[in-house]
Amino acid sequence: MVDESAALPGRGAWLHPTTQCMQKALQRKAFGRALRVPGVLDTQQIENRLNG
Repeated sequence: MVDESAALPGRGAWLHPTTQCMQKALQRKAFGRALRVPGVLDTQQIENRLNG
């Protein structure tokens, strides 16, 4: 979930608002490590936000 105001409770992961940063994070499986979640996460909402 995108939290632009950084006000939602819980753990989060920061990402530069560029597609290059998104691709690198996906390649490195950084979201799962940052959020301490096993498996693959659905990043469609983030990708849609970056693409306009």
